Amino acid sequence: MSNADSQTFAYLGPVGTFTEAALKKITCDSDLLIPYANVTAALDAVRKGEADYALVPIENSVEGVVARTLDELATGDPLTIAKEVTLPVTFAFMTRPGATTINRIGTHPHAESQCRTYIAENYPHAEIVSTNSTSAAAEAVSKGELDAAIASSAAAQHFNLEIRKDDIGDNSGAVTRFICAQKPGWMPEPTGHDRTSMAVFIDIDHAGALLEILQVFAKNEVNLTFIQSRPTGRELGHYHFIIDVEGHIKDVPVGKSVDELRTICDDIRFLGSYPREARS
Repeated sequence: MSNADSQTFAYLGPVGTFTEAALKKITCDSDLLIPYANVTAALDAVRKGEADYALVPIENSVEGVVARTLDELATGDPLTIAKEVTLPVTFAFMTRPGATTINRIGTHPHAESQCRTYIAENYPHAEIVSTNSTSAAAEAVSKGELDAAIASSAAAQHFNLEIRKDDIGDNSGAVTRFICAQKPGWMPEPTGHDRTSMAVFIDIDHAGALLEILQVFAKNEVNLTFIQSRPTGRELGHYHFIIDVEGHIKDVPVGKSVDELRTICDDIRFLGSYPREARS
């Protein structure tokens, strides 16, 4: 990503999403930014060659993982992570100017879960409509399809909506982590402050497999920063694990751990080694 200013980026749109705001930490050239309706479409844009990179959310400090992103990375056509971006997120409640009736409120499920107190106290009888992104909800309000949206202030500005209340989240310190995905091939060099991500598949009949995985990392003194189980979709009870560890695949402890894991796992999909973004 050394020449990001000349690369094209797919992202979870439409204009005004938190993903777009995170992407602007990489490049501010709007001509290079291509919004897509959902995470799958954004990642598929890279797979099809419609964009060089895709920026999508992967986890939130309050709500947790974005399951669709994890599943796409683990089971879709291979992609690797070139970079991560973190962004503090605050939510605003918005309507069309002068609106008086609020029966249907749209937002992304992760945003709704972070604003439950505000909704319960102010609109307990309103229907909550899930949308692919917070900005998609704002767009729907602008078209008269919804009465109100919970989205970013940037979305309100873009769709000419009136902010009724700003900063309505239950947790004022919420942060979302985004990953920048690319086709496999190029990998950032080690920086000394890196993260390595992988999808680990274990045998359904392999008792104690997860413990063995954890013991490999512990033996090599590799620190896990993230682990999440996801169903493979093959059959009930069959799971894979998305694992993030500190360090780069070129670091001896990490590389040695991955080599050892290949001897006890059905499969390992390497998802990338990339710099960890410093937290403010």
